[in-house]
Amino acid sequence: MAWILLVLAGLAEVVWAVGLKYTEGFTRVAPSVVTIVFMVISVWLLAVALRTIPLGTGYAVWVGIGAVGTAIAGMILFGESKSVARLVCILLIVAGIVGLKLTTQES
Repeated sequence: MAWILLVLAGLAEVVWAVGLKYTEGFTRVAPSVVTIVFMVISVWLLAVALRTIPLGTGYAVWVGIGAVGTAIAGMILFGESKSVARLVCILLIVAGIVGLKLTTQES
């Protein structure tokens, strides 16, 4: 269950990171509220997951999911580069996330 919460926390991180783009520096109310709500949800889910998952692993996986998801969202929503080098780097992050999951024993 902790790993599911951690994945949800990472997905919530993607939502708030993308939301930052739409807030226009927190000058737009609705996107700002959505962004702040997802920030709170993301950190809360991370905190709950860290009751079981080791800190270093949990934080690294959370950040990794957020980084990969946000990079992909940037490509889809904002036309950011889809270069082979960038995609390979994203795959390396995914490999690191999977590696951490496979080598971590919950406490």
